[in-house]
Amino acid sequence: MTDPPGRRAEIGDVLLDVRNISLSFGGVKALSDISFDVREHEIRAIIGPNGAGKSSMLNCINGVYQPQQGEIRLRGEDMGRFSPRHRQRRMAERGVARTFQNLALFKGMSVLDNIMAGRGLHMKRNLLWQALRLGPALHEEIEHREQVERLIDFLEIQPYRHTPVGGLPYGLQKRVDLGRALAMEPRVLLLDEPMAGMNVEEKQDMCRFILDVNDEFGTTIVLIEHDMGVVMDISDRVVVLDYGRKIGDGTPDEVRASEEVVRAYLGPGH
Repeated sequence: MTDPPGRRAEIGDVLLDVRNISLSFGGVKALSDISFDVREHEIRAIIGPNGAGKSSMLNCINGVYQPQQGEIRLRGEDMGRFSPRHRQRRMAERGVARTFQNLALFKGMSVLDNIMAGRGLHMKRNLLWQALRLGPALHEEIEHREQVERLIDFLEIQPYRHTPVGGLPYGLQKRVDLGRALAMEPRVLLLDEPMAGMNVEEKQDMCRFILDVNDEFGTTIVLIEHDMGVVMDISDRVVVLDYGRKIGDGTPDEVRASEEVVRAYLGPGH
């Protein structure tokens, strides 16, 4: 499954450029001088043991954390020039969406309404118009609902469109979370352990959806995942972190062959 035919040829220029990022919390160094890039249309994995700094890196990319050093450029634009207050919105406006390891869905709302929440950035009418569902706001809602229905079909969750999310199995909740992120029409999709807690069948389904999002929508994906079989099968390139340092960067085969990466995962003597 490595290097799926027809995908690698579509990979384009650098879309996201992470340069010399360092991040500390008090005296604790979470990231130390990390640099890597993400190319358009690729699946780029970030891996490492627990505490390696993977989620911290993702939080820097989408503006949750402000690194003390370095810069993050999206399509050549330095995101660090924005205040922390505006950075996350700017990233969203520029086409960056994210899912989280710990689901943050509206458990009492339906699948359809949860995914509709991801369309908020594209809705032009103010909240009062949307609440009243009158005139232009009603027409706008119909248009956005059609797009959400297409995502529901794509993710194969049609039977659950009106079901409260809290009543769904965990694997289906993960699909809803993916659908809400896709509703933003992202150019870059950040996935924080999208397969954590899933059984084998659920992981296979999620792998298929991730590959389909990358292939059919042309979405660039940055992925954190602990399942090395999954990472090595679906990723174009992999960056490896260990205690906040970068210890590997390359294709799955190159990373697999690195003695330092093997030691970080398996320990001395293996």
